[in-house]
Amino acid sequence: MSNPPNVLILGIGNLLWADEGFGVRALESLQRHYRFSDNVRLLDGGTQGIYLVQHIREAEILVVFDAVDYGLPGGSLKRVEDDEVPKFMGAKKVSLHQTGFQEVLAMAEMLGDYPRHLLLMGVQPVELEDYGGSLREPVRAQIEPAIAMVLDYLQGFGIEAQRREKPLSPDTGLQGAISDIRRYENERPSAQHACRVGDARVLTSPRFDLAFRPVQLEQHAIHVDVDAHLDKYRSKGNL
Repeated sequence: MSNPPNVLILGIGNLLWADEGFGVRALESLQRHYRFSDNVRLLDGGTQGIYLVQHIREAEILVVFDAVDYGLPGGSLKRVEDDEVPKFMGAKKVSLHQTGFQEVLAMAEMLGDYPRHLLLMGVQPVELEDYGGSLREPVRAQIEPAIAMVLDYLQGFGIEAQRREKPLSPDTGLQGAISDIRRYENERPSAQHACRVGDARVLTSPRFDLAFRPVQLEQHAIHVDVDAHLDKYRSKGNL
């Protein structure tokens, strides 16, 4: 009898930026409600990027939960498989971690240990520009459907998950309140006490010299808008 395949179920993203945390929240929910056999690993990849390469190399079947800009209405759930996965993770990045994950896949392939089967379970984010924010309702509502689709995918390989009689409790002692989505939302400071998109106190403080200083480019220079994200402040006269 052949050995069961090594399976890695990975949640990636950043819990601190609203819907960017979908992948990690989906993985947390899967971990709390289901148990798997020893050949299946669940891993919170966060924003580790290239540091995940060794885990990827060991996986024959890789499943990834993530927030992905598919260009669809916010909250849309879309599954992508095998060779199509890198294309979607690179078409429109919602954060730097996707660049890192593309590199992870490329490095694993270069080293000859690319997963035989790959599934990306992605959701279209509704909101990202909300520091300390939680999942928006259309995105949160896709956690259970995403998990159901992953379980169905794994069943195709003979991999069964057992539902726990009692869900695991969030490990707030080790990870803090952020590991419990309800507590995290309830204890979040108000917008008056914590700026949602960056600290406006810094942007408007007279203690800091913030100014937009155009640079005269040489005749054959290449112009790159590396600071385009500052346009919203320039339009308000802050820069």
